[in-house]
Amino acid sequence: IEDVGRAALTEMRRLLGVLHAGEDDTRAPQPTLRELDHLVERSRAAGLPVTLVVEGAPQPLPPGKDLAAYRVVQEALTNARRHAPGAAVDVELHYTGDGLELLIRDNGPGPPPDPPDGGLGLAGMRERAVAVGGELRTGAAPDGGFLVTATLPGKSEEGR
Repeated sequence: IEDVGRAALTEMRRLLGVLHAGEDDTRAPQPTLRELDHLVERSRAAGLPVTLVVEGAPQPLPPGKDLAAYRVVQEALTNARRHAPGAAVDVELHYTGDGLELLIRDNGPGPPPDPPDGGLGLAGMRERAVAVGGELRTGAAPDGGFLVTATLPGKSEEGR
């Protein structure tokens, strides 16, 4: 029952994502981490120097977690391009036996002292991570810049 319920929720999220994305995207498949190289290349072409590092043996993730991981990286790169144009960005994927950890760090100015209201990017990333049983932390990087860290549990911890 738990597996069927989880699969139904994943499909519902996908359906809502398609409806929310607009009519132009209704026929495109949802992206996965397999397309991460293309996302990084598009960011580079837009003028963002991005380095991609993958540690550990890539493991297949359930569709919801795979999509959440991709979207977190996508939004973090979008935010870096918008708020720290030209800043170097490191994207790290760390596959462990317990799941996947994402670190996206830029060397830009870091978070503003009084962040403006109204942005949905950070909240959306957090919601995606939590929806698949993970967590997301954002803020100033220790050596300057901005840091996004997401931890997504592996298959054995799904739904906890």
